[in-house]
Amino acid sequence: MTRPKGQKRFAEMKRMIKLTDARLKAKDRAKPKNYEKKQEKKNIGEITEKQVAPVTSALFFRYNTQLGPPYHVLVDTNFINFSIKVKLDIIQSMMDCLYAKCTPYITDCVMGEIEKLGTKYRVALRIAKDPRFERLPCSHKGTYADDCIVQRVTQHKCYIVATCDRELKRRIRKIPGVPIMYLHGHRYTIERMPDAHGAPRT
Repeated sequence: MTRPKGQKRFAEMKRMIKLTDARLKAKDRAKPKNYEKKQEKKNIGEITEKQVAPVTSALFFRYNTQLGPPYHVLVDTNFINFSIKVKLDIIQSMMDCLYAKCTPYITDCVMGEIEKLGTKYRVALRIAKDPRFERLPCSHKGTYADDCIVQRVTQHKCYIVATCDRELKRRIRKIPGVPIMYLHGHRYTIERMPDAHGAPRT
């Protein structure tokens, strides 16, 4: 029986160059299976350089030596809003928590965030404009308050961050030596600070 013209032969394949073929350019050529192991053996004798972030001189192991009374507290937007909700005087409650004089600081980004919230949060804006609150000017690009606080705390280790934002707290916990103040049971408490005698144990 004759085979029809259009029908292909059994097991007939198009011949292709292997990816490891020397005729291919070096960028298109596939690496052999044990290539990486050979490269590792070559690099054993070489000295490798590793980029390590510089450690701040403010830290003695994990203890931050720059923290001390009067305490500098960086205040976040939701910290002011939650304090109003539970009817707490911010400065007085901070002093009750730390048993020392506290100076609340508010950045331009946080102030802008409160202004954007509108008339519903006008009490928070009035508290933020209190003359006892120190204003910190921002020179960076963008107006995202969380990034602003994280950047400032990374550069200067003299601040305590007052926030109730879970995401911001998670980011600050990665920075060594920066305590976090937050609301717990209708009063302020602080974490990662051994000298805070007024803070309740949680």
